Amino acid sequence: MRIEWPTVGLIVLAYGGWVAAGFWLWPVVPWIALGVMAVLAALHSSLTHECLHGHPTRNRWLNEALVTLPLTLIYPYRRYKATHLAHHHDERLTDPFDDPESYYKARFRLAAMPRWFRAVLQVNNTLIGRMVLGPVLGAAGFLASEARGLWTGARGLRLAWVLHLPGLALVLAAVWAFGIPFWLYLVAVVWPALALISIRTFAEHRWHETPEGRTIIVERSPLAWLFLNNNLHIVHHQHPQAPWYTLPALYAEQKEHWQSLNGGYVYRNYWQLFRAHALRAKEPVAHPALRLWPEPPEAPRPPIEPRRQRAA
Repeated sequence: MRIEWPTVGLIVLAYGGWVAAGFWLWPVVPWIALGVMAVLAALHSSLTHECLHGHPTRNRWLNEALVTLPLTLIYPYRRYKATHLAHHHDERLTDPFDDPESYYKARFRLAAMPRWFRAVLQVNNTLIGRMVLGPVLGAAGFLASEARGLWTGARGLRLAWVLHLPGLALVLAAVWAFGIPFWLYLVAVVWPALALISIRTFAEHRWHETPEGRTIIVERSPLAWLFLNNNLHIVHHQHPQAPWYTLPALYAEQKEHWQSLNGGYVYRNYWQLFRAHALRAKEPVAHPALRLWPEPPEAPRPPIEPRRQRAA
């Protein structure tokens, strides 16, 4: 389809439902309103991911415009697009230097961190920890990195933020018009929305010797619609141009192939993942294969004298 109408419909649902919850639900049942807004903000995040991959139209400017109002406030569309497309270099998946979405740390950098922060990162590698701490750690790290990039004049950052701020202002104006306190929107909508998305991102990738073995399959879940079927993540990484609603059929057609390709990195559902890793870290914080300890320079070796001189 030149226009992928299922995606357009979900964009209308996300924005329309968010506005309806703010205007009509909030005055009557505020906590239900906030819950609905959080779910729709999480859906909007998934739709943003869909749009940056060239959906639902063939016009990238229109795709950007369709999701330009940032319901989760923090991440400019163009910055998310730049970092996420860099993440799609599968040969570099999980590399803490080359994969912007890696949760691993290089060993020498981890060793230099305060002990308390290393403990926080260890908790962040549990599923509950990722849901509670992940949104805060992710936002703080992202904003600090963006501030450094803006200070040094990194390419594309200023334009991304200039384009982000008008949409951010409109969302905040709507929140003010709803009568929702800004702090409450952050705590009860943005944080839970990012926590929901973190269920998907928690185990999307692991270290494996083959690039294909680094990406997960979660076969079935009631959350699949919220994640736009990115629970079948190996299929998305192999076919990033495929719209979200085609991923289940692509998986079902070659189920054995996909499970063999990713080395059996398969969960039946997110409940199985939760039972295994709710309070137990799934991965080490340090990258399992990257060994980049600073080493002292090798002492210079004495020159080897030519045979003729030694004989003399």
